Amino acid sequence: MAYRESLDYLYGLQKFGIKLGLENIRTLLDRLGHPECAYGVIHVAGSNGKGSVCAYLDRILREAGLRVGLYTSPHLHSFTERIRVNGVPIEEKQVADYTEELRRVAGNLPSTFFEFTTAMALLHFQRERVDFAVLETGMGGRLDATNAVDSPQVTVITSICRDHAGHLGDDLATIAGEKGGIIKSGVPLVLGRQAPEAERVLRDLAREKQAPVRDVGSVLGPEGDDDPLAWHGCHWVLEGLRPGLLGDHQRENLTLALGAAEILAEQGVPLTPTVARAGIAKTRWPGRLEWWGGQRRILLDGAHNEGGAAVLADYLRHLSPRTVRWVVGLKGDKEASAILSPLLPWVTELYCTSPPVEEAVPPEALARLGRDAGRPARVFSCCAEALAAALKEQRPGEIVLVAGSLFLVAAAREYLAGDSPMADPLL
Repeated sequence: MAYRESLDYLYGLQKFGIKLGLENIRTLLDRLGHPECAYGVIHVAGSNGKGSVCAYLDRILREAGLRVGLYTSPHLHSFTERIRVNGVPIEEKQVADYTEELRRVAGNLPSTFFEFTTAMALLHFQRERVDFAVLETGMGGRLDATNAVDSPQVTVITSICRDHAGHLGDDLATIAGEKGGIIKSGVPLVLGRQAPEAERVLRDLAREKQAPVRDVGSVLGPEGDDDPLAWHGCHWVLEGLRPGLLGDHQRENLTLALGAAEILAEQGVPLTPTVARAGIAKTRWPGRLEWWGGQRRILLDGAHNEGGAAVLADYLRHLSPRTVRWVVGLKGDKEASAILSPLLPWVTELYCTSPPVEEAVPPEALARLGRDAGRPARVFSCCAEALAAALKEQRPGEIVLVAGSLFLVAAAREYLAGDSPMADPLL
């Protein structure tokens, strides 16, 4: 089977939709001899920041000389980015070979795309002899395919907001119950800051499972990205921290990653404050408050829900830019007004388009919301057209922002790179 053929098969599994449940993935893993038991696992759930936490932990563990698997979703440019070992994406040939193998193993089992790719990642990590795997949930937690891992070393739950309401519920308490499904009996939990109704649910679940909750404190230091930070944990004191990821919201993600790393050190993993400091500085996570080319002219951010939009708005508040030209596009399952509202006060003009996905919020609807708020708004057929217009009209001191969907950000990065190869974001 060729790589292109394997992708056609994998994406064809989306016909089964999003089917939350563990029966199929457990059957697959059982037929494969339970590859997920061959290494330690850090399991991360939440609404926002879980990818950043995973990236921090991956880099910290690698800095200690450990061999680390990283499983995240979605990808920016290539399916292979979802499954990495020591920062290196799985090879296209391996994807094709695993697809053929797993197809035989699955037989008539109606596996979804995410179930199939989760099994692929866990099997790949076993065969690559990783010491640890850092797993990001796809959606929810309780019935997410990654939750087939029964005995992680530590679990992490980042802040929770309203997202994927059709699958997880309409209120924070219900959503927290789903996300909190990754909490395991006796396994330490690192818990991000939550709304009171979500925190009550998560702490009750931890109490029921006798899972100790680690209070991770906070990162100390002035606001902004230029000054070093400090973190005081239960045992570690880290001074002079210079995170590789931007934004004050990354302080929360940083505390969660450091709290998990400190727990792993208590369990005998060879992590130290020096190792953690170096790993934090080297962490990269593209498409999340990313200044293209390192120059503060084009800002890319995959803010795709209400919480992500609030974080981006806070970052813009600290920048206090004169003018922000916003290239915006949203997936069809998003509540457009909740994402646009916190950002519009900082925006002077909207360039509305559709991200390259099957379902998208009509750009005309986005433009209408912008105009209702008193912002000029135009509609474009694609990201490249919208971004080209924004860049043509950009003046010195102005920012062009691309945000609203990670698929949109990916399209923007490809347009900006032109014929240049995309740099590996995690090496």
